[in-house]
Amino acid sequence: MRSDTQRNRRQLIKAAAELFENSPTPVSLAEIAKRAEVSTATAYRHFSSVEDVLHAFRAQVGSELRDFSAAQTTRGMQRLEAVSRYWVSLVLEHGGAMAQMRSHRGYLERLRENTGYLAPQAEALTEALRQTTEDLGLGDLGDEALYLWNALFDPRDILDLIKSGRTEGEAASRLVAALRGALIGWSTAPDRDHRVSSSS
Repeated sequence: MRSDTQRNRRQLIKAAAELFENSPTPVSLAEIAKRAEVSTATAYRHFSSVEDVLHAFRAQVGSELRDFSAAQTTRGMQRLEAVSRYWVSLVLEHGGAMAQMRSHRGYLERLRENTGYLAPQAEALTEALRQTTEDLGLGDLGDEALYLWNALFDPRDILDLIKSGRTEGEAASRLVAALRGALIGWSTAPDRDHRVSSSS
């Protein structure tokens, strides 16, 4: 990719993040282009929609998480806690832009279809989750461990916790503790149907 092309792409992603940080209303690709100081036509050469820009932004943040995880020298729960805490700090750093990602499709469906922006985040967490469940004697929960992490560490809910009065450290500690409990509960739940039947 040419240097000017790379620069334009970076500027568009940065502009989208800045606009979504404080905008109470939907943002258009034309507004993102204006903020990035490129033409709307240039914006459309890089991204087909605002959603595509947000996906690129989320992939960029996920790559930061992956690089942080790769640099860790700890393993298991210690590594998982460090990576999870770093994710909370990334969510707070990027604020509103992180809360814009919504999809009508479920997490596991998107993960198993190799949705691009989820890949670096999954790479950052997979080994730490596998080691943690192994250390806890739970076996390998595979994608379902990622599913539980994603459910607890949703950026919207992290920001909600902070707005409700929790500090960053408190929010991270409670989410990590809840994740540990969720992993144990998920693994030890009986695999049978508990539908309540009514007698006539």
